[in-house]
Amino acid sequence: MAVPAYAGFVNGGFETGDFTGWTKNGGTFVDYGSGGVYTYSGDPGKSAIVSSGLDPLTNNNLNRVYSGNYAARVNNSDNNYHFSTISQTGTNWQDNNIYFAWAAVLEEPGNIHPENVAPNFSIKLHDDITGVDIYSMEFNVYNAASTGITWNNGYDDGYNTWKYNNWEVVALDTSGVKGDTLSLTLLAADCAWGGHGGYAYLDGFGAAPPTPGTVPEPTTLALLGLGMAGLGFTRRRKA
Repeated sequence: MAVPAYAGFVNGGFETGDFTGWTKNGGTFVDYGSGGVYTYSGDPGKSAIVSSGLDPLTNNNLNRVYSGNYAARVNNSDNNYHFSTISQTGTNWQDNNIYFAWAAVLEEPGNIHPENVAPNFSIKLHDDITGVDIYSMEFNVYNAASTGITWNNGYDDGYNTWKYNNWEVVALDTSGVKGDTLSLTLLAADCAWGGHGGYAYLDGFGAAPPTPGTVPEPTTLALLGLGMAGLGFTRRRKA
């Protein structure tokens, strides 16, 4: 099933076959001697809308689409210091719940990198009125498993190994933030030394649970209560 638009958000499941409603951005992620630095210069042109099919860098274990016919791939498998983001802001949110699904695919270098220059991923749902992150997940290719997701081995070329997680389905109680302005941002980055890639998928963003597609795969349901307390839940990347 395609996921329709809800209360200030449009094209949450990318079923238009394009990025209608979303803002693409990005630039370079470079180590100048003390860790990776994100320099925004505009969309590097690495993101795309993808149709259903198995991702070869996950050894064909991950379907590129979680729900419906399309999903967004943010960044790609190329290296060369780039990072990409997509984001959308919805005003006057009125639903009791919000849902989305994501999966990250990052290349682990054969030559061990410092964590602050490694390929990395982040996704945040932010309440622009209260300034609170309702949901936040950040990790790099080395510390991903410490966040609680299952971090799997993908394609190994004999030196570098692609890693990935199964689709993570996030369910949030947003009854306590009705009327607020909410913003979702996803970032995926190469390593800051320029030799390794990283990308991520996003699908099913909206007020109804996304329906899994016909290709079966494991998922994790993260049910995060926000309710009337309006408190955020955060899991951040280690330094």
